[in-house]
Amino acid sequence: MLRYAVAGALLAVLLPNVAAFAVTSKDKMATCKFGADDQNLQGNARNAFMKKCMSNKDDPRGAAMAPPGAPPPPQH
Repeated sequence: MLRYAVAGALLAVLLPNVAAFAVTSKDKMATCKFGADDQNLQGNARNAFMKKCMSNKDDPRGAAMAPPGAPPPPQH
């Protein structure tokens, strides 16, 4: 019974924090603009940066690498 009480208390503490990971499009736009301004981007370079930043597909780690000898992944 103590196990259920601890699990319930832990769940009650962790659930309110889930919404903290949600980012609104307005917040995302502000972050992307800050990044473009920080890099002094203008014109086509700024547009490309903003498009990539707002797409939610930008991964700071880069593309996954295939093991040697494996066929390349399909392009989307």
